[in-house]
Amino acid sequence: MLKKIIFFTLSFFLASATGAFAADEIKDGEILNLQRCIDIARQNHPAISAAQYNIRASESRIGQARAGYLPQLTFQSVYQRVGPAQLTSVPSDPYNYYSNMLSLNQTLFDFGKTFNQIQIQSLNTESAKADFQDVSGYVVFSVKQAYYVYLQAKMSADVAAETVNKFQQHLEIATAFFETGKRSKIDVTSAEVNLSNAKINLLKAENTLRLARANLNNAMGLKNAPLYQIKEDLVYKPYDITLAQALRRAYEARPDLLSTAKKKEALEKTVVLNQKGYLPVLSGSAAYGYLGNDHKTDENWNIGVMLTFPLFTGFSTKYQVDEAKANLNAFKANENSLLQQVSLEVESAYLSFKEAGERIGAGEIIVRQAEENVELATGRYEAGVGSSIEITDAMIALNNAKMTYITALTDYHIALANLERAMGESK
Repeated sequence: MLKKIIFFTLSFFLASATGAFAADEIKDGEILNLQRCIDIARQNHPAISAAQYNIRASESRIGQARAGYLPQLTFQSVYQRVGPAQLTSVPSDPYNYYSNMLSLNQTLFDFGKTFNQIQIQSLNTESAKADFQDVSGYVVFSVKQAYYVYLQAKMSADVAAETVNKFQQHLEIATAFFETGKRSKIDVTSAEVNLSNAKINLLKAENTLRLARANLNNAMGLKNAPLYQIKEDLVYKPYDITLAQALRRAYEARPDLLSTAKKKEALEKTVVLNQKGYLPVLSGSAAYGYLGNDHKTDENWNIGVMLTFPLFTGFSTKYQVDEAKANLNAFKANENSLLQQVSLEVESAYLSFKEAGERIGAGEIIVRQAEENVELATGRYEAGVGSSIEITDAMIALNNAKMTYITALTDYHIALANLERAMGESK
């Protein structure tokens, strides 16, 4: 029965581990949305793993502090081969000497020193957990930033390809008009130059797209990832919040502020702990063992209570208290500096967010006007009343307008992600 329980338990854990790995593995050609990319980063990014290990280390230090409540049991065994004495008048042969001793020591009362140490390490563990949330927030922001930059590069490459097609169509029209004698050779040459420039811009856009993919892979903590696609959701989504609300959320939810508060509390308790260095420690001890040689063996034991009072320690306790107080005061100053930094980050992110949102509306109007201008210029050229330069200018203006609009959308989403990070949100 026990073997079956062990077998099914191991099978369950192996299946869970396999399922988790399969859930995180990217399939070739898979379409990833933003949340999927964030989940992958949370599972794979080395910075998150390092923060998790820091939590484990802090939890281990709590256990080390709790050890002060538990008895300390030691065993000592000694064996010696003693040679004959050379300077005595009585000759002696070499003999074996041995001793074995089992000792028990227990702190009975230390005026709360152990309790204070446990509190300090517990606060440091809570600080480490807050640091983990802070690291996660930066990782999530990095993924969002890389994700939207990748979408920007993808949409820019599509616009560049569309521009190539438009210039290709214009070249075909100019060639046809030249062959029928409606236009001069310069229109064809101009169209060929514009097409070549558009193709160069397309090559640049495609390379930018490849770099953006590499940056996204790095943000997700992936070294080698199969070819995947990204869900094209770079659309305007209104987000209503005031600067006062953003600041209030940041002061309430920022993990680095929480971590700082826990560290400050730990330093306050460190001052109290060092002040208790002036107080005595009451402990108990017991031991049992035996010692002897080749001729005789004696058993011995002892039990007792010991009060250790630090009468004079070279002022070391005083300096330890002074150091703890200085560290606390320095940390309070750094905390005020952090509060100022948080306020600046939130305000800067908020202003960038609002500015990018306003650019989106203007960008939509410019794109619509540029599209109408291309249609008009094309119609005029085909009707024989427009020039090739007019079409070229209109197409370039449309390309620039679309790029400006895409940049505004990207800046808006990145600014929103940065504002969420500044407010302590890592969803």
